[in-house]
Amino acid sequence: MKRSDILQKAEQCVCGQREQDYGSPENNFQVIADFWTVYKGVKFTATDVAMMMALLKVARIRSGTGTEDSFVDLAGYAACGGEIATEIPAQCACEASNSIH
Repeated sequence: MKRSDILQKAEQCVCGQREQDYGSPENNFQVIADFWTVYKGVKFTATDVAMMMALLKVARIRSGTGTEDSFVDLAGYAACGGEIATEIPAQCACEASNSIH
């Protein structure tokens, strides 16, 4: 599988039907983070969830049980985590700035 194929499939997963079926990764990952926070008593963020899920895929690949889909999912989790970490805080800061005026 070529890298462009992996990236295209990952884009289809995170921007296509899966998002329609399960909602936005930002919201879904935040719900998971909230559950993990209660369960472990340690604060988790939506970005933490994306990275932990990526590490799950890395572990599967490392153990030899990973498939082509594991690489696609890994790229998808990285993309979602990157967007949450870079876009969402910027949106929140902008909204806070606008509400001050």
